[in-house]
Amino acid sequence: MGTAGPFGPAGDQPPPGVPQRSGLLDLLSVAAVLLDGEGRIVLWSPQAEKLFGYTAQEALGRFAGRLLVHEQDLDLVIRLFTEVMATGESWAGAFPVRHKDGSSRLVEFRNMRLLDDRGDFYALGIATDEEILRQVERDVALSTRLVSQSPIGLAVLDTELRYLAVNPALERMNGVPAEEHIGRSVREVLPFLETDAIEAALQQVLASGTPLVDEYTVGRTPADPDNDHAWSVSYYRLEDPGGRVLGVAALAVDITDRHRAATEAARARRRLAMIADGTARIGTTLEVEQTARELAEVAVPELADVAAVDILDSVLEGRPPQTPGARHALFRALAVKAAYPTEAVRAADPPGHLTSYGADRLATRCVRTGRPILIPHVEERDLARIARDPEAAALLARAGIHTYLTMPLIARGEVLGTLGLTRARNPLPFDEDDLALAAELAERAAVCIDNARLYQGQRNAAITLQRSLLPDRPPHRKGLEIATRYQPAGTTSEVGGDWFDVVPLGADKTALVVGDVMGSGIDAATTMGRLRTATSTLADLDIPPTEVLRHIDKITADLDQYATCAYAVYDPHHAACHIAVAGHLPPVLMRTGRSPELLDLPIGVPLGVGGVPFEEATFPLRPGDQLVLYTDGLVETRHDPIDERLALLLRLLDRPDRTLEDTCDRLLDALRDPDDPDDVALLIARAGGEGRGT
Repeated sequence: MGTAGPFGPAGDQPPPGVPQRSGLLDLLSVAAVLLDGEGRIVLWSPQAEKLFGYTAQEALGRFAGRLLVHEQDLDLVIRLFTEVMATGESWAGAFPVRHKDGSSRLVEFRNMRLLDDRGDFYALGIATDEEILRQVERDVALSTRLVSQSPIGLAVLDTELRYLAVNPALERMNGVPAEEHIGRSVREVLPFLETDAIEAALQQVLASGTPLVDEYTVGRTPADPDNDHAWSVSYYRLEDPGGRVLGVAALAVDITDRHRAATEAARARRRLAMIADGTARIGTTLEVEQTARELAEVAVPELADVAAVDILDSVLEGRPPQTPGARHALFRALAVKAAYPTEAVRAADPPGHLTSYGADRLATRCVRTGRPILIPHVEERDLARIARDPEAAALLARAGIHTYLTMPLIARGEVLGTLGLTRARNPLPFDEDDLALAAELAERAAVCIDNARLYQGQRNAAITLQRSLLPDRPPHRKGLEIATRYQPAGTTSEVGGDWFDVVPLGADKTALVVGDVMGSGIDAATTMGRLRTATSTLADLDIPPTEVLRHIDKITADLDQYATCAYAVYDPHHAACHIAVAGHLPPVLMRTGRSPELLDLPIGVPLGVGGVPFEEATFPLRPGDQLVLYTDGLVETRHDPIDERLALLLRLLDRPDRTLEDTCDRLLDALRDPDDPDDVALLIARAGGEGRGT
């Protein structure tokens, strides 16, 4: 059990309202000595015993001068004592005294005359060791000088977290005079700051005693209300020598320049990362719409809250751009991306939408001048020039759009369209750094969009050429039902040279042809047209399939090309099919009542090799039987073994009750991917009931 103090167990705090003792007097060890009118010691404090070395029993009743003063100083002391007792005026000063151990010590005295209730006079001497006193004075002076002249902001707050004192540096930082701090809380003095977090940190230090060092806070004060500043703050609990909690000391160092430099460095790193990200993500395909979506996705949310990509319709259609004097610009929206659900998306033109913007609109001005437009702080009149109509302007206002940037998309000296950027939740206005970053992304995207546009134009021309070289629909043939399909390659490659043909022959016979020119693009399509024409011409001669292939082989070699081909002749009167194959995948035969099978045929070499004879095979094709001819684009992939794909083809064909048109659609849907890099030609023929068996 602890010993009891004046307020309860030792260590307990005194009741509310009772003053608490200070440790300063203990530090100074102030001694009290009371003398009667003749100079005898009548009171002797414990501190006097410690200071002079004599116990109370040794000191009481003795003349103070003879006990404590050296012989040579005794007359001076008696004279000073007499003056104090006679005049009542106090005396203060440092005086050497004699310690019990014989040493001499310099002691700071305060002497005064006292009067009791009987009219008797006494002399009270208060003394402390002069060296200790001077050390305390030096410490106080140094502390005062440091506090007043330090560039570090200093504040002392009481246990209620109200200011007790601030130094001039903190006055300057806060922009508030010292007297307006005193007695007020941080929340009352600096409402612009994150006061909840600051007061929570102060409370934590006050309760735990553990300092918080080098905490960062950012905000604005009356000293500079228009700009953010950053401070490194540290908090320490203040205690007296006895451990009593006095409050909290707060130190603040303005690190705005360092913070801004770090922020700029971080922004620079983010810009570089974003440019690298844009380089990797923009232009992954040769599709204009996909490239526009990729640009918008890269810009959000790092650069903007909402991004929109709009391309001039004349660019997409391959028409010459409008003259600079034109009053309107016709845009087709290709992509809109938002960082969060917002009405600003409704204000943007939806992808695929065609909108005419007047000469007063910023997007029109941007494409006419080829220069970006930056509005750091959007006002109401600006919204009318950003939006397509008043309704869209109202949506932008409700969404809280406060800053705007539109960047022209320029490739090979031609303005293709615009990248429009807005911010609402992001409180920062667009600045020159954002402008530079948007320019980098727009430049990259514009080249990719232009490449995709040119590629799609060339690809469309090749597809148009190729389709023009293929028959529109198979002719009606006696005893034969036919369905065909041609599907171009996906977006990652140009069109190829696949073709099919149905050629009427004499005696009701029909030539069925499927071929594939190696390579892609207009050259492959042109070669395909030549080979198809030659095949059709040779078929009219009604020569055997091997002879047709032999002649086509020579033509292909002369063109310095290679191709594969399956050439079959169906004779309905004999219900027979004669076929020769030049390096082509085997056709599928579907017999009535039996599972589909790959025909076991001599494959031969591709056309163009030259000098290698081809072999012919004959098999029955009775009423109801189906023959499936196809190019390798239907079944070949980069990842799957060809045997597995051919097995899948047979499983998909194991439904002979479907119409031929349904069968074609089912094969393309199941076996083809939109991005397959090869085109495909497909021909399915079903024998009718008018032929004669062999």
